[in-house]
Amino acid sequence: MSEWIQACHTSEIDEEDLIRWDHGEKTYAIYNTPKGFFCTDGMCTHEAQHLEEGLVIDDVIECPLHQGRFNLITGKALSAPVCEDLATYEVDVRDGVVFVRV
Repeated sequence: MSEWIQACHTSEIDEEDLIRWDHGEKTYAIYNTPKGFFCTDGMCTHEAQHLEEGLVIDDVIECPLHQGRFNLITGKALSAPVCEDLATYEVDVRDGVVFVRV
């Protein structure tokens, strides 16, 4: 069963950036983009590198290890060496607080 969990405040994430959020045994990446806030798995599907040091441009996250890119809205793998998509999670922003459905 999924539930909404408070993850962070909107003020904690600069625009076109992300933060790492650990909940339970999982690691997530929460993004602030011009299109809104989004959440994906926090680990690259290529070599289990955390995305928190990655580069966010528009709706793309680039992994800091081998520069593979994902669409952070859909999770779709966009460029080699990544070929497996990221899981994505619903986000709801209420009164400056980011909630993630996990």
